[in-house]
Amino acid sequence: MRQPRGDNRGILDPERLRREVRFRRHLPGPALRRWVEHYWLIDWALSAPFAQQLVPHPAVNVVFQQSEGGPETAEIAGVGQRLFSITLTGTGRVSGIQFRPGGFRPFWRRPVAELTGERRPLAEVPDAARAAAASPADKGHCAGTDTERRRALDAFLTAWAPEPDPAATEAMTLAEAIRTDRGVLRVDDLARRHGISTRRLQRLFLDHVGVGPKWVIRRYRLQEAIERAAEGPPDWSALAADLGYSDQAHLVRDFTAVTGVSPTAYVRSLR
Repeated sequence: MRQPRGDNRGILDPERLRREVRFRRHLPGPALRRWVEHYWLIDWALSAPFAQQLVPHPAVNVVFQQSEGGPETAEIAGVGQRLFSITLTGTGRVSGIQFRPGGFRPFWRRPVAELTGERRPLAEVPDAARAAAASPADKGHCAGTDTERRRALDAFLTAWAPEPDPAATEAMTLAEAIRTDRGVLRVDDLARRHGISTRRLQRLFLDHVGVGPKWVIRRYRLQEAIERAAEGPPDWSALAADLGYSDQAHLVRDFTAVTGVSPTAYVRSLR
């Protein structure tokens, strides 16, 4: 049986995150799992501000949030290409939906690249706003037990009525191959393995994932480097070769450009 992802990919200082807030992942209802990676729930009650940074996945998220007992807000977050930083204060709750790369296209029904790097209030997206109004979430999507929140998110997505899209299925399959197959290090290799032209692969990813396949490959490999670094100082030269970087200096440049700190500085910050 499929389980929610248990890795820390994309989370900088995951141990501190789990000390400061309640973070967990749940699967959606069976009918929605073809498109949705997981739901992610966070609750917090902080005595001091807590700053968290994330290296975004190549995925769209829908995020419902309620802070300090105020009204619930909701937004669609396209694929983020830069480091994401947020500071939490006081009390609050988040119920998030992380779609599989390519899995948001049947809901959005337009090129997903339109959302890349953007965050749009759900109220400004007519189909999503109607789905939120139609779903039976009287207390909102952030209230209640985990089971109640999962049911509210299931109802919201079901009411959105995603349209079948064979190309989205193809994009999800290819993105999953990048994530799970360590041998995928170049776009032309991926295209050749799956019998698709490089040009069509590029178009497919921009339309359905929101970013190109080269970006997805580099992002997944960098996330793996960050996760490996959090486990203890690795052999950076061997890790660079393992992840398909031309040399250690290339990995260091990529790591520093995305996270804002060098690999060795990141490892020191965790100790």
